[in-house]
Amino acid sequence: MITTEQVRWTVGDLELFPEDGKRYEIIDGELTVTRAPHWKHQEVTGNVYAQLQTWSRQTGLGRAAIAPGIIFSTTDSVIPDVVWASNQQLEECLDESGHLTAAPELVVEVLSKGSKDRQRDLELKLKLYSTQGVHEYWILDRQKQEIKVYRREQAMLKLVVTLFAQDVLTTPLLPGFSCIVGELFN
Repeated sequence: MITTEQVRWTVGDLELFPEDGKRYEIIDGELTVTRAPHWKHQEVTGNVYAQLQTWSRQTGLGRAAIAPGIIFSTTDSVIPDVVWASNQQLEECLDESGHLTAAPELVVEVLSKGSKDRQRDLELKLKLYSTQGVHEYWILDRQKQEIKVYRREQAMLKLVVTLFAQDVLTTPLLPGFSCIVGELFN
């Protein structure tokens, strides 16, 4: 009888990869390699970051970042599109290499067109962020111009609202933050 064992990738393996502009992520030991996102994907990412960073500067409560590395464990390392973390969380969880080693309060993913990429954000990353303690997870779909907002309820991220272009995005996580959803896609 022949058995095969699946290769389990680790953060240590990532250190050996070339810095070639590709994104290397590991979820539960499974390696995913993606190329640089579409121009419009990057615009939406930048718009979300700008809104979060503006609010953060006004309140002084935390900071936003584009495509930061989050190393949850040796077999779970991801690069979300945008995150927001409180000052306290950053102080506790930012390592010397500038990577988060625990969940930020907010993670944002902008969906790509590929079905595997979409499935990873909608299923695998949702589960990972849920188990790691993310408080909110926003999934932006630029084709539909909608945002699915997941919030931590009873130790899990659950879909609480789907917002469309004319809706206003607010969150109890960021007091006083508001933004018209359509502005994120323009």
